[in-house]
Formats: sequence, structure tokens, C-alpha cells
Amino acid sequence: MSAPALSTAEEITCQRHLFEVPAEVSYLDAAAWSPLPLCVRAAGETGLLTKRRPWDYPRSTIPAWVERARAAAARLIGAGPDDVAIVGAVSHAMAVAARNLAPVPGGRLLRVADEFPSLRFAFDRLAAARGLTVEEVPWPPDGDWTAALLAALARPGAPPLALATLTPLHWTDGSLIDLDRLAPAVNATGAALVIDATQAVGAIPVDVTRWRPDFLAFPTYKWALGPYGLAFLYAAPHRQDGTAFDEHVGNRPPAVGARRYDRGELNDPVALPMAAAGLELIAAWGAPAVTARLRGLTDRLAESLGALGLPIAPRSLRAPHILGVRPSGGLPAELVNDLHRNGVFASERGGGLRLSPHVWVSEDDLVRCTDAIRISLAGRRGAA
Repeated sequence: MSAPALSTAEEITCQRHLFEVPAEVSYLDAAAWSPLPLCVRAAGETGLLTKRRPWDYPRSTIPAWVERARAAAARLIGAGPDDVAIVGAVSHAMAVAARNLAPVPGGRLLRVADEFPSLRFAFDRLAAARGLTVEEVPWPPDGDWTAALLAALARPGAPPLALATLTPLHWTDGSLIDLDRLAPAVNATGAALVIDATQAVGAIPVDVTRWRPDFLAFPTYKWALGPYGLAFLYAAPHRQDGTAFDEHVGNRPPAVGARRYDRGELNDPVALPMAAAGLELIAAWGAPAVTARLRGLTDRLAESLGALGLPIAPRSLRAPHILGVRPSGGLPAELVNDLHRNGVFASERGGGLRLSPHVWVSEDDLVRCTDAIRISLAGRRGAA
């Protein structure tokens, strides 16, 4: 159930046939977690047999799956396999990153307001230990996070930038945070740059050679179409001689590169083949083709929801794959539940509705979603 390789000129069509999404379900919640493609499910089921009947499956074959998954993750972010560690979660990755940074005391740690906890907690501890000032850029009134962050970087009289912890978009509503503009500005200061690419890898192109982060991490259970409980950590070459959290035989010499940070119990016969299958499926489509498909879906949603009178951010300020909707009077309390009852699945995040389609979403799903929102809002207004 793998997809054929696509040239960059080809457009990806709806890939629902590769998933087990019923016709009556409109699942627009990839930013929470994705359903498994059939090929990923099959890889996991084969892996379960390995543990069920270990005498039939030599353990010597599993390290090859480790490196296959590592290589697939590296290809999606423009890195080499030696630059990628396999960890248990993005929070694990961020703890490793924070442990191996030593910013100069008295500087600034820069991030956006309402950032996801896994990108806050470890660095709050680091800031306290190193005497850093934590500066959270507030929500910009015009929705332009990139301009707000650039202004914060250049603010006269501010303490020197020591560390920036950023993402390519705000996780609550898909507001764009343009790292193609921000990463060079951070790098020019000499500060460390850590990127949480949870809501990016698998949906939009990610390139560590362009952004040059010290560390970058992403899990597999959202846009990368893989299992829960597995993530990847990129470490720049000059950050690969640090201290791991998990001390075990596998991440000691002769382990090279970012393998120094590999988690314990690495040889998972279930999760690793699943992760590799999902990552390779995305690579076969090509990240630009996936992005184009998702941009088309969110643009059509934006147009139809805007016609209902809902406020929609300008296209230039929206990431291609997530559409946030924040009604001026606030999100009706029962809207998400109303959508669920009508077969439409999305999330409430930060007081707004977050719609996050992936490649299984069809035009019928967009119509069902728009109709369900219209009916729910009309009913709530009538009740009021």
C-alpha cells in the first residue's frame, strides 16, 4: 500500500484510499494526531508478530529498521542520518537540547506567547539556571508573528539574545512564523536556535541546512503519519558531543554523531517499521506536493467559512495546512461537540477552532465541515 514516487511537477490528489477513514467521517484534526495509513498499520502488525513469536524473527534484523527510520527522518528535514537521534517524544528531545546548551548568563530567551508546553518547560529551567530573561512576544494585533518577532530581535536596549525557541507556525491556529526570515536573523546574533517542528514535518518542507538550528525535533504521530511514542532529534554537527539523558551501550562510543542522544530500548520492532513506512510514504509524494494539496484544502475552507461571516486571517499570514477560526464573540462552547455529532472532527485550541486536514481529506469533507459549522452557529444564535 505504498504510493508511487511523484515528480515535483505532479499534483497530489486525495489519498483517502490509503487510509481507513469512512465516507461518513470528515477528520480534520491531523494537528492532534493522524489516522494510520494502511501500509503503516501493516508494518506495525508485522512488528507485533516479532514480539509475539520472537523465535521466528531474529533480533539481528531490527537494527536495520533503526537505521531505515533514522534515514527516512533525516531525508525529510534535509539532514544526514548521522545528524539524527531517535527519542521517545519531543519533550524528551527538548530536554536533551536544553541540557546541552550553555547560553551566556544575562541574555534573553525569546519565544512566542502561549507556546506549547514541551517547548517551554525545559527551557524555563535552563533560563532559571543560567540567569536568562524569558521574553514572550505577545499575540500581534495584526496576526503577523514574523514581524513581531523580528521587531523583538532588534529592539533597542534589550538584553543580548542568547537563545530562541521557535516553531514554523503557532500550534493553536496555524499562524505563520516564517523561519526563512527569522532563522537567519537569529543566527546573525550568534544565539542558539531550537526549533520544534511538530506541526511542520510531513506537511510542509523543512530544511535544516536553510534554517541552521542547533537542535530541531518532531514526532511521528501527527503529520508524519506514524505511531505514538516516537520522535526524532536533529543535532547540528557542533552539538553532537553532548550528554544524553539515557545512558546505555547503544549511545556510547563507537556510536557517532547524534546517535549519542538515542533513547534506551531503541530496537522497537513495532514503532520503527511504522515510522519508516509513514516517512517513506511522505517522501514518495514529496513535501512540496503535500503542501500544495493542503494549501488548496485550507484555502477552500477559508473561502467558505469567510462567506459565513467568520473572521479568517489573510492568506499570507496562514501556514498552508492549518486554518484557525476565532469568532469575534468567542468560540461557542458546544461547537466542537456539534461538529463531532455531525461526523466532523476538529479541535478547540486557544479559544479558537483549529481545522487541520491532511491528504485523506476530500472535497466532500470540506462541504460537510462548512455545513456543520453553519448549522451549529445558526442553532446557537437561535438559542441565544
